Amino acid sequence: MYGMATTEGKSPGESSVETRYLVMPAQANPHGTAFGGSIVGWIDMTAAMAGQRHCGREVVTAGIDSLVFRQPIRIGDHVILKAAVNYVSRSSMEVGVQVIREDPYSAEQVLATTAHLTLVVLDENKKPITAPPLLPQTPEEKQRYENARQRVRERKERLKAVNEPERI
Repeated sequence: MYGMATTEGKSPGESSVETRYLVMPAQANPHGTAFGGSIVGWIDMTAAMAGQRHCGREVVTAGIDSLVFRQPIRIGDHVILKAAVNYVSRSSMEVGVQVIREDPYSAEQVLATTAHLTLVVLDENKKPITAPPLLPQTPEEKQRYENARQRVRERKERLKAVNEPERI
């Protein structure tokens, strides 16, 4: 049986998260660029914070549906992560994360990585419950909602195809 995390919905802006990190040598490879695993860890934490803010409950990552490393991030760069809930279905939500590389001296910013994660909201017994609705307000939020809805449909179709037994 599904319960409700909260009865009120929120706009993506109300639960969005922005955080910063500094790339240190321990987070980089011998070429001086950040390990992908370090970036993915930051993405996962930032997405979870946005999900928690939206639901007011514990959330867990069910999957990382897309992850694109566009530009390298180097030792000493500032890393800005921006996360927002794009779409909510019953107990799951899609959270989009942008990773921006910032030069600490010129403040020049470049989009370095993008990701879409699926998170599930849990009750106190660690069981999935109904997530509060998402209430997109701005044209950008509405467009992200529609794009995410299409990705969710495609994701479900891919999972359905993977889970069907092969016929010989």
